[in-house]
Amino acid sequence: MMSSFTDQNTSHFVEITEGELKLRLHYNDAGHGKEAVVLIHGSGPGASGWSNFHRNVQPLVNAGYRVILMDCPGWSQSDPVISRGSRSELNAAALKGLLDVLGIERAHLVGNSMGGHSAVAFALGHPKRVGKLVLMGGGTGGASTFAPMPTEGIKLVQSVYRTPTVENLKALMNVFVYDGSTIDDVLLQSRLASLNARPEHLVNFLESAKLNPKQFPDVSPRLSEITAPALVIWGRDDRFVPLDIGLRLVAGLQNADLIVFSRCGHWAQWEHADKFNRHVIGFLNGG
Repeated sequence: MMSSFTDQNTSHFVEITEGELKLRLHYNDAGHGKEAVVLIHGSGPGASGWSNFHRNVQPLVNAGYRVILMDCPGWSQSDPVISRGSRSELNAAALKGLLDVLGIERAHLVGNSMGGHSAVAFALGHPKRVGKLVLMGGGTGGASTFAPMPTEGIKLVQSVYRTPTVENLKALMNVFVYDGSTIDDVLLQSRLASLNARPEHLVNFLESAKLNPKQFPDVSPRLSEITAPALVIWGRDDRFVPLDIGLRLVAGLQNADLIVFSRCGHWAQWEHADKFNRHVIGFLNGG
């Protein structure tokens, strides 16, 4: 089914104030369901809620949900920011500010990579405001037991932030997925355009990493505090955040199931969108 939603016709801005955090956030808003699902993107250069999750919006709306895609502070059309502490908690604060302005008391959270870290931080800080959690390629920090750190993907992310050329971006995009041939020129050019539109985001990301190299702290010791039902979806072939990190999430969370997609990299929601949508909708519907 062809989606009636586009980045443009779902685009909105909002001013939020949450503690010392005051900024203008961009978000996409689709559907009118009673329950809201918030999709939180990863930290890749040029990322946005729409570029990470556009293959998931229409199916979730069709299933009866209101779907919100937040552009995290320092990405896409949201205001620039320097993170001196935990980026996970900064994004969680931005999410609380957004939900407060929109009048949403409780939402389901779907987070990929950085978005997974941010969803967990929000669940730890505001447990009564979380329905269910879906986490892919992120959620807690720490080193992999099996893969050299930093991983291949993380090194490529850093190279694009330092030198944002089309060649470096293409190399990074190819590692996001299991099959690099699925990355078409439309996606590549949209990410490149996003990079070039807000160069201050790149500078601030590097400055943040210099001020605090551990932007996404390891919260494994606190995962047992989270009572929300969780679905952990991981790519078997993830070259950014290896599968054993997903196992750590499942071991720590009180109520979590794990699904592993084969022939799948870091973008489960994009690379295997149909399968991902079926699993997530079934989970949110109580299946």
